[in-house]
Amino acid sequence: MRIDRLDAELIRLLTESPQLPLLECARRLGIARGTATSRLARLHEGGVIEAIVPRIDPSGFGYGVVAFCLVEIDQKVGHDDVATALADAVPEIVDMHTVTGASDMQLRLVARDATQLQEVLDRVALVPGVARTASSIAMRTHLSGRVLPLVEHVAGDEPVTR
Repeated sequence: MRIDRLDAELIRLLTESPQLPLLECARRLGIARGTATSRLARLHEGGVIEAIVPRIDPSGFGYGVVAFCLVEIDQKVGHDDVATALADAVPEIVDMHTVTGASDMQLRLVARDATQLQEVLDRVALVPGVARTASSIAMRTHLSGRVLPLVEHVAGDEPVTR
């Protein structure tokens, strides 16, 4: 789906202030409310915007340790089955990807401290279909969920259509 600068401006507004009413978005963008409404609907339908929710930082409620866990799975068990079992067993998993390379999956998980991280990793290892894990702790997060620069880059080439 193609997005233009107006779409990018609307996405930025809703990313920075997810509770901003659509009428206020239209006012700030200098467009009619109907234009804002139709743009937002098109962005949802096109799969550009999945949801408009507040961005949650787990460290804000005590989960300041971030770790990455590479998971090798038993090849007799499908990735989807393991992914479902991991998601059900380990609420501390915040991202999960099937990947190529030496491992089969990569998880980003959070914990309150190193002791709890070990408990989380133990629960990951006990999930049926998990053959082996390797983990590393993030020392500092520089970027997370960064998409606005990409949106603006893509939209920069597209003329605004109203």
